[in-house]
Amino acid sequence: MATQKRVVLFTAPGCIWCTRAEQFFRKNKIRFKKIDISKDQKAAKDCQRHGCRGVPVILIGSKWICGFNESAVRKELNL
Repeated sequence: MATQKRVVLFTAPGCIWCTRAEQFFRKNKIRFKKIDISKDQKAAKDCQRHGCRGVPVILIGSKWICGFNESAVRKELNL
């Protein structure tokens, strides 16, 4: 089996799409690191620098996905 690309999920409290993204990763047994941008200013700036204005932001390998775009996530992870 191929090794999984590194996945980082940038979230904020009370974000329903962040929760959906998290559930998607768990359901598909995708390992991911979760970063709360309300507690991590550097992470928040990284997201903005890549053109993302809100959460969730998903980083898969070196690809930034703004929002929970399930088809883009599936494509990037070869699901």
